[in-house]
Formats: sequence, structure tokens, C-alpha cells
Amino acid sequence: MRNFKELKIWQKGFSIAVQAFKLVESFPKEERYGLSAQITRCAISIPSNIAEGSSRTSEKDYNRFLEIALGSCFELETQLMIADSVNYGNPGISIQMLSDLQEEEKMLIAFMSKLSK
Repeated sequence: MRNFKELKIWQKGFSIAVQAFKLVESFPKEERYGLSAQITRCAISIPSNIAEGSSRTSEKDYNRFLEIALGSCFELETQLMIADSVNYGNPGISIQMLSDLQEEEKMLIAFMSKLSK
């Protein structure tokens, strides 16, 4: 079993999840159960799937959870672009999250590639 908390991909994903909650605080109240909820669910999914995958004994199973985390990154990136397009949230947080997400995506792809060898 791996210690997921030591993985940079988990640490970055955790940071993204925390940022997501800070971002949606400034969304309109009527978005609480719409885009806000979707953004926080996606963001939470990233470190959660990395953590769950680390408990798997086969590299194939682990890789599957990393793929899910990567999919959540892409989904969250899309949602942030939508929020930005309708002027929801703090632009500074959104810009930082998009940058962090792109870094996370690259790190996940590299880590999955390493596992596949």
C-alpha cells in the first residue's frame, strides 16, 4: 500500500479541492445546487480517486483510479471556463485553479505513463 499523502499529485489535487470551495463562496446563492455543487464534487474527486487508487494492489487498478482523477480534472477545467464565461467567482482564484489543473493533468499523465512501464 502506498502513502498517498506523500504523492505530489495528491497534494496538488487536495489544494485544488480547497481552492474550489473558496471559489464557489462568491457564486450567486441560486447556484448553490447547480454549478457550485458540480465544481466542488469534481474537485473533491481528484484527490479522492488518487487516494483510493493507492490502496489497490495491481498497477492496472491503480491506473484506472488515476484515469478517473484525470477525467475529473478535465471536467473541472470545463466548469471553471463556464463559470468564468458567466462572470461567476473570483477571477484570481479561477486563474490559479486553471493553472494548477493544467499542472495536475500533466503530472497525472506522467505518473500513469510511469506506472504502465
